[in-house]
Amino acid sequence: MQEHAQDAMAYVRHYGRPDLFITFTCNPAWDEIQELLLPGQSQVDRHDIIARVFRQKLKSLMDFIVKYEVFASVRCWMYSVEWQKRGLPHAHILIWLYNKITSDEIDDVICAEIPRSDIDKDLHAVIIKNMIHGPCGALNSNSPCMVDEKCSKKYPRAFTANTITGDDGYPQYRRRSTEDGGNSAAVHIQNGVIDVDNRWVVPYSPLLSKTYRAHINV
Repeated sequence: MQEHAQDAMAYVRHYGRPDLFITFTCNPAWDEIQELLLPGQSQVDRHDIIARVFRQKLKSLMDFIVKYEVFASVRCWMYSVEWQKRGLPHAHILIWLYNKITSDEIDDVICAEIPRSDIDKDLHAVIIKNMIHGPCGALNSNSPCMVDEKCSKKYPRAFTANTITGDDGYPQYRRRSTEDGGNSAAVHIQNGVIDVDNRWVVPYSPLLSKTYRAHINV
Protein backbone atom coordinates (compact mmCIF):
# COMPACT_ATOMS: atom_id res chain seq x y z
CA MET A 1 0.00 0.00 0.00
CA GLN A 2 2.88 2.38 0.78
CA GLU A 3 4.33 1.76 -2.69
CA HIS A 4 0.93 2.49 -4.28
CA ALA A 5 0.75 5.78 -2.39
CA GLN A 6 4.23 6.78 -3.53
CA ASP A 7 3.42 5.83 -7.14
CA ALA A 8 0.21 7.90 -6.97
CA MET A 9 2.11 10.97 -5.74
CA ALA A 10 4.64 10.55 -8.56
CA TYR A 11 1.78 10.38 -11.10
CA VAL A 12 0.21 13.53 -9.64
CA ARG A 13 3.51 15.43 -9.82
CA HIS A 14 3.98 14.45 -13.45
CA TYR A 15 0.41 14.40 -14.85
CA GLY A 16 -1.54 16.53 -12.37
CA ARG A 17 -4.57 15.42 -10.40
CA PRO A 18 -6.51 12.41 -11.74
CA ASP A 19 -9.66 13.07 -13.73
CA LEU A 20 -11.73 10.20 -12.32
CA PHE A 21 -11.74 8.49 -8.93
CA ILE A 22 -13.76 5.27 -9.09
CA THR A 23 -14.62 2.89 -6.26
CA PHE A 24 -15.72 -0.52 -7.53
CA THR A 25 -17.27 -2.84 -4.90
CA CYS A 26 -17.95 -6.55 -5.29
CA ASN A 27 -21.63 -7.47 -5.58
CA PRO A 28 -22.31 -10.82 -3.85
CA ALA A 29 -25.54 -11.12 -5.87
CA TRP A 30 -23.66 -11.47 -9.18
CA ASP A 31 -24.82 -14.58 -11.04
CA GLU A 32 -21.22 -15.77 -11.37
CA ILE A 33 -21.01 -16.00 -7.57
CA GLN A 34 -24.47 -17.31 -6.79
CA GLU A 35 -24.22 -20.14 -9.32
CA LEU A 36 -21.08 -21.53 -7.64
CA LEU A 37 -22.36 -21.53 -4.06
CA LEU A 38 -23.38 -24.87 -2.61
CA PRO A 39 -26.83 -25.27 -0.98
CA GLY A 40 -26.91 -23.41 2.33
CA GLN A 41 -23.77 -21.38 1.62
CA SER A 42 -23.50 -17.60 1.49
CA GLN A 43 -20.75 -15.44 0.02
CA VAL A 44 -18.94 -15.22 3.39
CA ASP A 45 -18.40 -18.99 3.24
CA ARG A 46 -16.55 -18.88 -0.09
CA HIS A 47 -13.88 -16.21 -0.17
CA ASP A 48 -12.19 -18.11 -2.99
CA ILE A 49 -15.19 -17.59 -5.27
CA ILE A 50 -15.53 -13.94 -4.23
CA ALA A 51 -11.85 -13.23 -4.94
CA ARG A 52 -11.79 -14.92 -8.34
CA VAL A 53 -15.02 -13.41 -9.63
CA PHE A 54 -14.10 -9.93 -8.42
CA ARG A 55 -10.68 -10.18 -10.06
CA GLN A 56 -12.34 -11.10 -13.36
CA LYS A 57 -14.86 -8.27 -13.05
CA LEU A 58 -12.14 -5.76 -12.16
CA LYS A 59 -10.05 -6.80 -15.16
CA SER A 60 -13.12 -6.44 -17.37
CA LEU A 61 -13.83 -2.98 -15.92
CA MET A 62 -10.26 -1.79 -16.50
CA ASP A 63 -10.36 -3.07 -20.09
CA PHE A 64 -13.69 -1.30 -20.54
CA ILE A 65 -12.18 1.99 -19.39
CA VAL A 66 -8.65 1.75 -20.78
CA LYS A 67 -8.86 -0.33 -23.96
CA TYR A 68 -12.35 0.63 -25.10
CA GLU A 69 -11.94 4.24 -23.92
CA VAL A 70 -15.52 4.68 -22.74
CA PHE A 71 -14.57 7.97 -21.05
CA ALA A 72 -11.98 9.00 -23.71
CA SER A 73 -8.35 8.08 -24.24
CA VAL A 74 -6.57 7.14 -20.99
CA ARG A 75 -3.11 8.55 -20.30
CA CYS A 76 -2.40 6.36 -17.26
CA TRP A 77 -4.17 4.58 -14.41
CA MET A 78 -3.64 2.78 -11.14
CA TYR A 79 -5.73 0.99 -8.52
CA SER A 80 -5.52 -0.75 -5.17
CA VAL A 81 -7.77 -3.52 -3.85
CA GLU A 82 -9.00 -3.63 -0.25
CA TRP A 83 -11.15 -6.12 1.66
CA GLN A 84 -14.05 -5.06 3.87
CA LYS A 85 -14.70 -6.55 7.29
CA ARG A 86 -17.57 -8.62 5.89
CA GLY A 87 -15.30 -10.22 3.33
CA LEU A 88 -16.17 -8.24 0.19
CA PRO A 89 -13.34 -6.65 -1.83
CA HIS A 90 -13.42 -3.23 -3.43
CA ALA A 91 -11.00 -1.37 -5.68
CA HIS A 92 -10.03 2.31 -5.61
CA ILE A 93 -9.19 3.35 -9.16
CA LEU A 94 -7.51 6.55 -10.41
CA ILE A 95 -7.81 7.50 -14.08
CA TRP A 96 -5.85 10.19 -15.93
CA LEU A 97 -7.25 11.21 -19.33
CA TYR A 98 -5.44 12.86 -22.22
CA ASN A 99 -8.33 15.30 -22.65
CA LYS A 100 -9.59 16.71 -19.35
CA ILE A 101 -13.31 16.58 -18.59
CA THR A 102 -14.65 20.13 -18.75
CA SER A 103 -17.28 21.50 -16.39
CA ASP A 104 -20.02 21.36 -19.03
CA GLU A 105 -19.27 17.66 -19.68
CA ILE A 106 -19.59 16.42 -16.09
CA ASP A 107 -23.31 15.65 -16.35
CA ASP A 108 -22.59 13.46 -19.41
CA VAL A 109 -20.22 11.30 -17.34
CA ILE A 110 -21.43 11.38 -13.72
CA CYS A 111 -24.94 11.45 -12.30
CA ALA A 112 -26.21 11.88 -8.73
CA GLU A 113 -29.93 11.50 -9.38
CA ILE A 114 -32.44 8.66 -9.31
CA PRO A 115 -33.23 7.63 -12.90
CA ARG A 116 -36.85 7.44 -13.96
CA SER A 117 -38.16 3.87 -14.11
CA ASP A 118 -40.42 4.67 -17.08
CA ILE A 119 -37.36 5.73 -19.11
CA ASP A 120 -34.79 3.09 -18.05
CA LYS A 121 -36.24 0.42 -15.77
CA ASP A 122 -33.00 -1.59 -15.53
CA LEU A 123 -30.84 1.39 -14.57
CA HIS A 124 -33.45 2.52 -12.03
CA ALA A 125 -33.37 -0.91 -10.35
CA VAL A 126 -29.55 -0.98 -10.23
CA ILE A 127 -29.29 2.50 -8.71
CA ILE A 128 -31.99 1.89 -6.09
CA LYS A 129 -30.32 -1.38 -5.11
CA ASN A 130 -26.69 -0.26 -5.09
CA MET A 131 -26.27 3.52 -5.10
CA ILE A 132 -28.53 4.85 -2.34
CA HIS A 133 -26.60 5.85 0.77
CA GLY A 134 -27.91 4.63 4.12
CA PRO A 135 -30.41 6.06 4.62
CA CYS A 136 -29.13 7.41 7.91
CA GLY A 137 -29.76 10.27 10.32
CA ALA A 138 -33.36 10.71 11.39
CA LEU A 139 -34.42 7.95 9.00
CA ASN A 140 -32.04 5.38 10.50
CA SER A 141 -29.97 6.40 13.53
CA ASN A 142 -28.30 2.95 13.67
CA SER A 143 -26.61 3.28 10.28
CA PRO A 144 -22.87 2.40 10.39
CA CYS A 145 -21.97 5.81 8.96
CA MET A 146 -23.33 7.67 11.99
CA VAL A 147 -20.64 9.32 14.15
CA ASP A 148 -21.63 11.66 16.99
CA GLU A 149 -25.21 11.61 15.68
CA LYS A 150 -24.06 12.87 12.27
CA CYS A 151 -23.41 11.11 8.98
CA SER A 152 -19.66 10.78 8.43
CA LYS A 153 -20.30 10.78 4.65
CA LYS A 154 -22.22 14.09 4.82
CA TYR A 155 -25.57 12.71 3.73
CA PRO A 156 -28.17 13.81 2.93
CA ARG A 157 -26.56 16.23 0.49
CA ALA A 158 -28.14 19.55 -0.44
CA PHE A 159 -30.34 19.93 -3.50
CA THR A 160 -28.51 21.54 -6.42
CA ALA A 161 -30.27 22.67 -9.59
CA ASN A 162 -27.09 22.46 -11.70
CA THR A 163 -23.65 20.91 -11.34
CA ILE A 164 -21.15 23.43 -9.99
CA THR A 165 -17.55 23.36 -8.78
CA GLY A 166 -17.30 23.54 -5.00
CA ASP A 167 -14.90 25.63 -2.95
CA ASP A 168 -12.69 22.58 -2.41
CA GLY A 169 -12.33 21.92 -6.15
CA TYR A 170 -14.73 18.96 -6.20
CA PRO A 171 -17.96 19.20 -8.21
CA GLN A 172 -21.29 19.53 -6.45
CA TYR A 173 -23.38 17.32 -8.68
CA ARG A 174 -26.87 18.17 -9.85
CA ARG A 175 -29.44 16.90 -7.35
CA ARG A 176 -32.84 18.30 -8.26
CA SER A 177 -35.73 18.26 -5.83
CA THR A 178 -39.03 16.64 -6.77
CA GLU A 179 -40.49 20.13 -7.20
CA ASP A 180 -37.68 20.94 -9.67
CA GLY A 181 -38.11 17.82 -11.79
CA GLY A 182 -36.13 15.37 -9.66
CA ASN A 183 -37.24 11.83 -8.88
CA SER A 184 -37.87 9.89 -5.68
CA ALA A 185 -38.21 6.20 -4.93
CA ALA A 186 -39.24 3.76 -2.21
CA VAL A 187 -36.34 1.93 -0.55
CA HIS A 188 -36.62 -1.13 1.70
CA ILE A 189 -34.77 -1.01 5.02
CA GLN A 190 -34.91 -3.23 8.10
CA ASN A 191 -37.69 -1.22 9.70
CA GLY A 192 -39.86 -1.02 6.59
CA VAL A 193 -40.07 1.10 3.46
CA ILE A 194 -39.07 4.76 3.21
CA ASP A 195 -39.17 7.30 0.40
CA VAL A 196 -35.82 8.81 -0.63
CA ASP A 197 -34.91 11.55 -3.09
CA ASN A 198 -31.78 12.70 -4.92
CA ARG A 199 -30.09 13.90 -1.70
CA TRP A 200 -29.24 10.25 -0.89
CA VAL A 201 -27.75 9.18 -4.23
CA VAL A 202 -24.06 8.24 -4.38
CA PRO A 203 -22.52 9.70 -7.60
CA TYR A 204 -22.30 7.10 -10.35
CA SER A 205 -21.69 6.56 -14.04
CA PRO A 206 -24.91 5.28 -15.70
CA LEU A 207 -22.84 3.32 -18.21
CA LEU A 208 -20.70 1.53 -15.61
CA SER A 209 -23.58 0.91 -13.20
CA LYS A 210 -25.78 -0.64 -15.85
CA THR A 211 -22.92 -2.72 -17.28
CA TYR A 212 -21.58 -4.18 -14.02
CA ARG A 213 -24.67 -3.97 -11.76
CA ALA A 214 -22.72 -3.16 -8.61
CA HIS A 215 -21.80 -0.27 -6.32
CA ILE A 216 -19.53 1.87 -8.49
CA ASN A 217 -18.96 5.32 -7.06
CA VAL A 218 -17.51 7.72 -9.66
